[in-house]
Amino acid sequence: MMKKIVTYAAAFALTLGLGLSANAMAGDKGPAEMTLQATVDAAAKAKPAMFPHAKHQEKLACGECHHTKGADGKQVAYTEGMKIEKCETCHNKAAGMPKAVATFKDAAHTNCKGCHKEKKVSTKCDTCHK
Repeated sequence: MMKKIVTYAAAFALTLGLGLSANAMAGDKGPAEMTLQATVDAAAKAKPAMFPHAKHQEKLACGECHHTKGADGKQVAYTEGMKIEKCETCHNKAAGMPKAVATFKDAAHTNCKGCHKEKKVSTKCDTCHK
């Protein structure tokens, strides 16, 4: 009887451990809903954008939006497990980015509107800025 209990307990512990490690390996997908608000280089009354992150994750790979900057200052595509920094870390006037993406607002409008136009989704301001 004791042997059976130990066997079941070990099997349960193994199953639980595998489940937890698989969950940890899946990584943090970020919040399902986000409010995007420019804080650096922003006009005092800039409207925040409501961003349905989970809805976009269903249709897009992370690397279609997220990236980083290499040692040479050029954009490097997102790879699995890469730390995702705030966009304003690089997209601010002090970072010397090209005008089209010099600020977080510019980068978001360039990336988001470009994708929405390509996929024939509304680019009207009130689509994001409720």
